[in-house]
Amino acid sequence: MIPELIAALPGVAFITDAALVRQRSRDFFWYSPVLKRQLNGVTADAVALPKDEAEVIRILAECHARRIPVTPRGAGTGNYGQAMPLKGGIVLDLSAMDRVLWAKPGLLRAQAGAKLIAIDEQVRREVGGELRFHPSTKRTATIGGFIAGGSAGAGSCMWGSLREPGNILGLRVVTMEAEPRVLELRGAEIDKANHAYGTNGVITEVEVPLAPAHEWVDVMLGFPTLMDAARFADALTRADGIVKKLACVVAAPVPQQYFKAFDGVIPAGMHVVLAMVAAPFLEALPPYVERHSGRELYRCPTEQAAVPLYEHSWNHTTLQALKLDRTITYLQTLFPPPGHLALVEKMAAMFGDEVPMHLEFVRFGGEVTCFGLQLVRYTTEERLAEIIRLHEENGCPIFNPHAFTLEEGGMKRVDARQLAFKKEADPLGLLNPGKMLAWDNPSWSPEAPRSHYMFGDPDAPEVEEALE
Repeated sequence: MIPELIAALPGVAFITDAALVRQRSRDFFWYSPVLKRQLNGVTADAVALPKDEAEVIRILAECHARRIPVTPRGAGTGNYGQAMPLKGGIVLDLSAMDRVLWAKPGLLRAQAGAKLIAIDEQVRREVGGELRFHPSTKRTATIGGFIAGGSAGAGSCMWGSLREPGNILGLRVVTMEAEPRVLELRGAEIDKANHAYGTNGVITEVEVPLAPAHEWVDVMLGFPTLMDAARFADALTRADGIVKKLACVVAAPVPQQYFKAFDGVIPAGMHVVLAMVAAPFLEALPPYVERHSGRELYRCPTEQAAVPLYEHSWNHTTLQALKLDRTITYLQTLFPPPGHLALVEKMAAMFGDEVPMHLEFVRFGGEVTCFGLQLVRYTTEERLAEIIRLHEENGCPIFNPHAFTLEEGGMKRVDARQLAFKKEADPLGLLNPGKMLAWDNPSWSPEAPRSHYMFGDPDAPEVEEALE
């Protein structure tokens, strides 16, 4: 069927070499030992590389006619298995659609495959702006992939998450039908395809606001206790007059063990805050630091840093640990406001060094709080499930990074709008199948346990983990 598909699409580039297809069929699912066991054998049958939206439409129409599943992909930097083709078929690699279509002060429109770092370089040069926030994978991630599979990042301490109204202004989406339609989603309609893993439409263009560009400075600060560090990061995030892009807390001994770029910089036992502050506001920091018993350990302009601090924050904290210890995994936790600091203290005491604390302070629905991306010193799936259960029983919801479906991971519920849009835009369920539980199992609820189906061979060769 794949040769027939390729023959029906003259001029469209395809990859069919099995090793290359397998490589393009993978994301960072192996952060989770559970997903690594479940998804290690997953691969597509071929990869399509459209150069423009017209080719996307042709590919989707021909795949629809042959009932071939299609999994959209950006750079594959997600870590929930978002871009893993569970049912084989075609991976639709949008990385060649990489142009900024236009930019003006405060606003840009780009093709989905445009890399975040290239976007920032261009809009800084042309209109003096930058993206409001970006994941720690800024150097490789694409704008469409970030919106389809991500949620927040460096800058969220100022601007919140992708789900905050105003952080996405428009999405151009192609449907998976006999005659694919091109839809422009704006306003409340954006949520139909925002963080939907490409299950209900292929994003081809994105329109987002820009923040004013700043000269960012990386600052690492040390504190004697975890809660000193957490209270400082909370205070920094609340300091509306200080322009910042990062307020990340990493508990000892994680930075001493795993932050090799800073060997000798961080004293034993010291907990650190990784901050990015706009240069004119650095003078405002010392009173906050002193008030929380901290001291400065390191300072460098972000653009001059060999490894920027944002590549030690968000899920790069996990990656830095995995480079040295393959037994590490992680959680993604919400510490709900206004009692988030008390919950952090409680959970840190409950688990100690089995679950070292890593916090990202953010704006969340108009309030300040923190997400936990705690490391986990993994032993068994049963103990991991118990750790998750104990967090949730203590009022700390886990957005489970050890599950590959929308509902079990980032949502914790059925999104009725996204489900309805899938019925409209992908009536045969061919887009990224297996990722939307509400489609595959209409009776699903967050309280109903589900058996995780195995995809591929659990004894398949180990993933070629690109840890460098």
